[in-house]
Order: sequence, then C-alpha cells, then structure tokens
Amino acid sequence: MANSALQLTHLCSPNSAIPHETSLSPLYLLPRCSSLRETKQIQAAIVKSQLQHDISVVTKLINSCTANPSFSMDHARRLFDRIPQPDIILFNTMARGYARSHYPVRAVALFVRVLDLGLHPDDYTFPSLLKACANAKAIGEGKQLHCLAIKNGLLLNVFVNPTLINMYSECGDVDAASRVFDKILEPCVVTYNSMITGYTRNSRPNEAFALFRELQVSNLKPTYVTMLSVLSSCALLGSLDLGKWIHEYISKNGFDEYVKVNTALIDMYAKCGSLDDAVSVFEKMRFRDTQAWSAIVVAYATHGHGSKAISMFEEMKRSGVQPDEITFLGILYACSHTGLVDEGCKYFHSMVDYRIVPSIKHYGCMVDLLGRAGHLDEAFLFIKDLPINPTPILWRTLLSACSSHGNVELAKHVIERIFELDDSHGGDYVILSNMFARSGRWEDVNNLRKMMKDRRVVKVPGCSSVEVDNVVHEFFSGDGTHSESRGLHRVLDDLVKELKLVGYVPDTSLVVHAEMGEDEKEATLRYHSEKLAIGFGLINTPPGTTIRVVKNLRVCADCHSAAKLISMIFGRQIILRDLQRFHHFKNGKCSCGDYW
Repeated sequence: MANSALQLTHLCSPNSAIPHETSLSPLYLLPRCSSLRETKQIQAAIVKSQLQHDISVVTKLINSCTANPSFSMDHARRLFDRIPQPDIILFNTMARGYARSHYPVRAVALFVRVLDLGLHPDDYTFPSLLKACANAKAIGEGKQLHCLAIKNGLLLNVFVNPTLINMYSECGDVDAASRVFDKILEPCVVTYNSMITGYTRNSRPNEAFALFRELQVSNLKPTYVTMLSVLSSCALLGSLDLGKWIHEYISKNGFDEYVKVNTALIDMYAKCGSLDDAVSVFEKMRFRDTQAWSAIVVAYATHGHGSKAISMFEEMKRSGVQPDEITFLGILYACSHTGLVDEGCKYFHSMVDYRIVPSIKHYGCMVDLLGRAGHLDEAFLFIKDLPINPTPILWRTLLSACSSHGNVELAKHVIERIFELDDSHGGDYVILSNMFARSGRWEDVNNLRKMMKDRRVVKVPGCSSVEVDNVVHEFFSGDGTHSESRGLHRVLDDLVKELKLVGYVPDTSLVVHAEMGEDEKEATLRYHSEKLAIGFGLINTPPGTTIRVVKNLRVCADCHSAAKLISMIFGRQIILRDLQRFHHFKNGKCSCGDYW
C-alpha cells in the first residue's frame, strides 16, 4: 500500500481539502487496507477531514474492519459503541465479522444490547448470529435464537433455515437439524445442501445419500456444493462402486469443471482405496490449486508411497503453488509412515519459510515420526518442550509408539499425563494392559481392568466392513450377529488350516487373557473383524476380484500377517483401510513394508 501511504500523507496534512468520495478520499482507500494500522491511518485522515461523525463514513470504517476480523474486530466494536443509535444493518455487519473471528459468540452478547436499544432483527440478522453459534459450538445460545426466530416469524425464511440446520449440525445435534428440515414444506437446494452436509459432518453418510436421492427426484437441481458433501459421504463409507457412480453423475452434469469437486474426487478415491483413480483425476485437471496438490500428496502418503508424496510436494513447489497446512500434514505423514526421520524433521522446520504456524496435528505427526522410528525419549522431550499445551491425542500417539517398541516404563509415565487430561478413553487402558500382559505383569493388568470398571470406561469394539454388490456388510470381532456368520466361521476355520500349511503361526501373545488356553486364544484371533470381512469377500466375489475392507481401529499384527498370506494363496489383492492408513496386500506382501 505504498501509493496509498503517500496519499494518506497528503490527506492528513492540516491544510489539505479532502473531497468526500474521490480517488483522494480516505474512503476510497479503505478497500485496500491490509492491516489494522492502515485502517487507523485512514481513520486519522477521516478525523482531519471532520467526517468522523458522519454515520455513513463510520459505517464504511466498520465494514472495513469486519472484512478482516482476525485483526480488527475489537476496533470495529469500539467504533460501533460510539454510535448513539446504530441501525440493524450495522449490527448485521458486526455479527458477520464476529462469526468469522476467533470469538464468534460475542455476536450474541452484542445482540442482547441491540435488542435493549429497541432494534428489530431482519432477514439477515439470524443467519449471521446462527453462523456465529455454529462456529463457537454454542448450542445453548443457538436454541435461544431459534426460539426468537419463531417469535419474529422468521422460521420459514429462506436465509434462516439453512443456517439453523447448519448450527445444530455443527454443534453435534444432527437430529435437531433433521427436525428443522422436516418441518419445511418446500425446501430449496440450499436447505438440502445444509442437511446433506450436516449428515456428512456427523458421520451419517447413509442419511446423506438418502437425502441426495430425494433431491434428485425433486424439481431442484443439485449444485457443486451438493456434490462436495456427497463425495465426502462416499469417502466415509469407503464405497468405491458408489464413488464411481457419483463420478459419472458429476461428469454428465458438468460439475467436473469445478476445481473443488475434482479435489473432492481425489480425496474420495484415495479414501475408497483406489489410488490409481485419484491420480487419474489429478492428472486430468487443467488447473490445480493448493488444495488439489495437497489432496494428491495426502493420497500418496496414506497409501504408503512416501517417496512419491515427497516428489509431488517438490513438483508442487516448482510449479509455483504455495503449500499450506494440509500439504505439510501430508508430507509429514508420508515421512512418518516410511521411516524418513531426517526428511520429516527438515520439512517440519521449513514450515516457517511459508509463514505457517504448526498446529497440534503437525506436532502429532512429529511425535509419530519419532515414536515409530524408536526415538521415544526424543518424542517425550518434544512434547514437553512444545509452545502449546499438549493434548491427550499427542500423548496417545507416544503411548502407541511405546507399545510398538515394548517400553513399559515410559508408557506408565505417558498414561499418567493422559489421565490428567482425559481418563475416559478405553483404548488407553487396553494398550497399557496389553503391554503389562506381554510382560507377565498380571497384577497390573487386573488393576487396570478394575480401574476401567470403576470409571465405567468401555473399550470400542473392532469393526470392519466390506462392500459386495453395492451393499456394505459390517462385522465385529467375534461377530455372531451377521446372517451368514455361522457359515463364515466355518470358512475361517478351514482358511486358517490352509494358512498354517504355508507358514502362518497365530500370534496368541496379542490375546491378553491369562485364563484362556492356546486354543481359545487362537479362536479369538480367528474371528477378528478384519478376517471376517476378508473371508466374506473371498466367498462372495469372483476369483481375482480386489477385496476392499475398512476398519475402525488399527489393524492387528496377526490379521496383517494373515492378509499377506491370503493375498498370495488366492491371488487376490486386498486393500485394507484402517484408522491410520491403507494397506495394499498383494502376492504375500504389504505396501507398508511391515512398517506401520
């Protein structure tokens, strides 16, 4: 803003005569402001020109401040408070600014004052307030605004309903959002989009698809926003066949012209286990922004192609596209899951070159990078020296590394840190209990189990799903509820016999129940959810077909070994997506190189 600064020097001089709306007017320069300091300079020029009491001028100043709420909302509020009788339009501007700021709920507090002044909300008031509540996860205030919208006869307003649905969805009450949607007699496409997005964000993809089908048979046309949410739902399900159908729908309806839709397609294909399709979409894109490059870097990383993820990152930089926070998450993840410690540290420290401040997720990648490579003490010190307070997730990442490397003593220190922050996560107890059991410390195992019972902590059961003929089948460890479970158990019994002939040895050390005999432990391993899903895929798909499995937890070592042998014996490719990454089993090997 160098030229603007020269103009300001002239404007602020005592003898300058300032026209109200010309190229030399301070108001003309407001849109060019990129910092609070520049805005204040223009305000000073306004004061010099005796325009500080002009409500239209002050309004423009506030508009400029709220356009950059991260650095100027406090100043906007000071300007607002000086106006004796602000109108509702000016408040709406303030509410929009607060909704985008770090303190969105302040919009509600200001709204109370506005009501005391006798102002009446209009069509644009509630959308901004509800967006603020959504961003602040302030469902209590959101419900009060809902009631007030009803009292003011705005519940059927085309602007209010979508933001009301979004508020409830963002606050985790998607059922309340659904009740709002169901009461709308003729929902518009924006309202449909809000509800579909709400289902997707709350991990209810089946409801999202049902609503998408309802939208298709209505007289409304989906938008690219609709397709973004539908693709996200498909990624949640891990359904490749459904994803390909959606891709075809996108191509037929011209949505593939949108960069964001293509980026979502890359993400969907990657999460559904088809890296080739993700790469194909990326290569066909005529324009690639930061998000598109980040998506392909993350895709390669999660599928175990660390070196390819790095080469794409370097190509991105050569193309002149600036990496962002997500790009660095992808590259750190790639280094972590391929054991590239030095490279990971280099990329982490290079974030400062792009003025990117590491988030808790970047720190988590670094702890994972060090922990997986066995640098447990370094990882512990890394967490202790962080410039922010560590979260339970950071400590859990280190706890998992302690388990992988059998460091029980450090694990005890780590879990103490975890329990100081959150003692309700069943997985923490299970990891340490398993470590104690492998060390023969059964008294410690019993103490932990008693602690879990006293605190009413429940272990999350392992669940795996496999798609056959466009139907997703779910299995739980030891499952006897599936309609074909009895026959499936017999298939697995025979399958394990075949596996043993080629060298499979069940790793019963993973079953940590002292009262169980070896046969019982083997049976427990045999009916793990991953094996049930793979077995179901084997008997219900043609020979040579790829079997795609999604698991809600980390794949266990025994199932990992079994899957490698199954891929060799039956000539099948098995793609297993667990909580952390993809495992591509083919010809007796896994893409992770047994480093996961």
